[in-house]
Parts: sequence; structure tokens; C-alpha cells
Amino acid sequence: MKLSPRHIAAIDPGFVPASLWTKEFLKLCRQTPGSTPLAIGLSRPDGTASVFRTLVLPSSPSNDADNLLHVERTVKFLLWARSGHIVSLAGALAAPLVQALQGMYAPSGVRAFDAQFTQKLFELPLVFQAVSESQLPVESTSHLPLGRNLGGCRIGFDLGGSDRKCAAVIDGQVVFSEEVKWDPYFQPDPNYHLEGIRHSLQIAAAHLPRVDAIGGSAAGVYINNKVRVASLFRGVTNPAIFEAKVKGMFLDLAKEWKVPFEVLNDGDVTALAASMSLNRNAVLGIAMGTSVAAGFVDPKGNLTNWLSELAFVPVDYRAHGPADEWSGDLGCGVQYFSQQGVGRLLPLAGIHLPATMRLPEQLEELQKLMLAGDTRALQVYEAIGIAFGYAIAHFASFYDIQCLLIMGRVTSGKGGDVIIERARSVLADEFPELRIDLVVPSEKDKRHGQAVAAASLPSL
Repeated sequence: MKLSPRHIAAIDPGFVPASLWTKEFLKLCRQTPGSTPLAIGLSRPDGTASVFRTLVLPSSPSNDADNLLHVERTVKFLLWARSGHIVSLAGALAAPLVQALQGMYAPSGVRAFDAQFTQKLFELPLVFQAVSESQLPVESTSHLPLGRNLGGCRIGFDLGGSDRKCAAVIDGQVVFSEEVKWDPYFQPDPNYHLEGIRHSLQIAAAHLPRVDAIGGSAAGVYINNKVRVASLFRGVTNPAIFEAKVKGMFLDLAKEWKVPFEVLNDGDVTALAASMSLNRNAVLGIAMGTSVAAGFVDPKGNLTNWLSELAFVPVDYRAHGPADEWSGDLGCGVQYFSQQGVGRLLPLAGIHLPATMRLPEQLEELQKLMLAGDTRALQVYEAIGIAFGYAIAHFASFYDIQCLLIMGRVTSGKGGDVIIERARSVLADEFPELRIDLVVPSEKDKRHGQAVAAASLPSL
């Protein structure tokens, strides 16, 4: 399918926006006789489910490849955005598409990582099935009764890939906060993580007359305070150690402190912080940091049980796009909207840094070059912004978004202004029908918003 993007990054001209590709594909479906509807249902063990509806072209040798690309990329997005262990397809082409998906998500298939992640998440295998329209699951979303509780003396913490933050909060006011650098990603001993978290909680508690509740945000997936899958603990590769020491780490901490204790994905807390500070709902929060953290507050102001791991969703449909180091898949968000994305784009802009330099340090060098007016640095930020604009339009196909909160170290400084400016231009030129406000947190919210939102998670 031939695309003609109105915005092309000088240093990454091969980018094929998922949003634009899908827009053209669906347009072709509507113009082609014999195209048919396809429904994709995702069911979870807790009984909640979602249904996504799209179109496919009539089966033919020339159409089948485009149909499979569209459906497989859409299913992949849904698995990482909404999640589920049973994927049901309903439509005239459901059976052959299910057969193809089963092969791709098999233990030896190209999507084995995604299938294994889903199994870790729900402790059940990922299943694909062709069903009739009447057999699709009934849509329902679990609303999490968490957040917006500000009374009492609380601790809020945020565990990132390069630093951990903590704050002491009294009746919604931050009385102390501190940031401590750490390096959790490749630590094989979970005691490193546990002692680091304990240290942050203790220094925050020292600035409170008592501790009534503790709330935290962390990269990863947490269900009922249990660690299911988390990049923070990716260095703990021994399954027995993970099961014994990591899975129940926050439950153990709750027992130590003997107060209400809640932990959520950092993206959800980011979105909650935005909703609280802006007094708005239908908010998607995205933090471009070590990875891509995302979270969603629905139009009614509720957090949901959606996954929103947008680091792994496809945003680029080119045949030989950059590979995610973890999943091995091509064209996923982490290679565009994170420090990893910066590391990928630097040499394309002619900025060559020592191979030993870590990604946070590479970002700092980019920020210095941007301040100095280096045109190569400008090209890096323009490439991120263009990709982001097209990605936002793709996100809007899956989320009911009125407001997008943008934060994270990649978006700080002058470069962040360029990212947002280029993203807005893409949306205005390519998708004028979308009405999404792009906002950045105030300096106060940057410093304390996440901590206050995290501290507000438990009710007393």
C-alpha cells in the first residue's frame, strides 16, 4: 500500500505510520466490494472483556497479506493496551486469520514473547478462537476504586528505571520529597530492589508524625499488589527466585508497615495525576523515560484494568523497522518514545557517542547539544515529534482521548517543545478530525504530582 505522509523526518525517512497505513487500509476496504466486518474480542479471567471492530478486504492472493498485517498488528496493540487471555475473532475471514495468528503466537512463532507475557500475566495460556457474532464476549471494564484520597499522613513513591522517588504528604500537601539514583534493570538479586524501596519509605516516613497509608507507582504490571511482569525486575531471570522474592514483594512491605498499601503501574498513576491536577477526564498519560510508561483515566474519571503497556505496541509498519531488544518485534513504541529511541536516532543524525555511554547519559548529551543550537540535535527531536504525532492518532483508535499528558526526561527542555510542536503539526495536517489537547505538567506537578497521586491510591 503506497502512503504519502505529509511529515517525514529527515533522519528517519522510512517510518511508516501505523495510523496512516490503517487509515488508508480502511478507506480501501470501504471502497472495495466484498470487504467484510471483523470483530476482535479480548476476554480476561476476571470476567471483563473488550471488543474492537474493524474491516478486512475480501480474500485474494493480493489482499491476504494486507489483511494479516492489519489484523495481526491490531491484535498485538490490543493485547498490550487492553490485554486478555482469550482472543475471539468473528467475521467471514475469522477462521483463516485465527489459524495464522495461532502460528505466529505459538512457542516457536514470531510473537512467542507476547504469548509468554500474557501467560505470565494471567497464569493461563493465550488462546485464539473463531466465533460467531453472538459468541463474542460482552464488553465490560473493571473500574479500580483507587486514588483521589488525600486525607492523613501518606507516603508516595515512584520506582523508575534510573531513579526512585519518594514523598511525604500530609492532607495532600508535599512536605518532603527526594530522588535517589539506582540501577534496578539487570540486578539478579531482588534484595537490591527491596532494600532500595525500604530506604525510600524510611526517609519519607522520617518527615511524618505517623504513616497512615502508602501508595506507589512502578514500571510493570501489578494485579492486587502482586508483581506479575515488570521491567524493574527483568534481571531476576530465575523463575523460582521471582516467585519467592519478587511476586509478593509489595505484599511483604505492606505487612511490615501495617497500613493500607497500594501499587499501580506508573503510567496509570501518571494519568491519575493529570486528571487530578487538570480536573479533566478521558486522559491518556505518556511518560517518555527509560521506557514508555502510559496510563488511562476513562471519560468517567476511573482507572481501568487495561494494561496500557505502550512500549510494546506497533507504531511503525515498515518491513525492516528497528527491533525492540526485549520482544524482538519491529516498530514498537519503545524504539521511538524513550531513551532507547534517543539512542537509536543519535547516530542517524550524525551524533556518535562512546559505546560505553549509558542511555541516560546519551540523553544528557543530546540535551546539551540542543541547548547549544546543534541542528543535529534538532533533527532527533523532530523525528521523535513526527513519529509521536502519527502515534497519537493511532492511540486514538483504541482509547477515548480528550487530553494527552506528556512527560518524562526525553520531553524535558527545548527538545520537548520541539516534540510537542511537531506532534501538533502532524495531527492538524493529517488528522484534523481529532480534538486532543496535548499538555505538559506544571513545574509543581513535575516535582510532586506523581508522588501525590501515588500517595492518594489507598483509602483509609
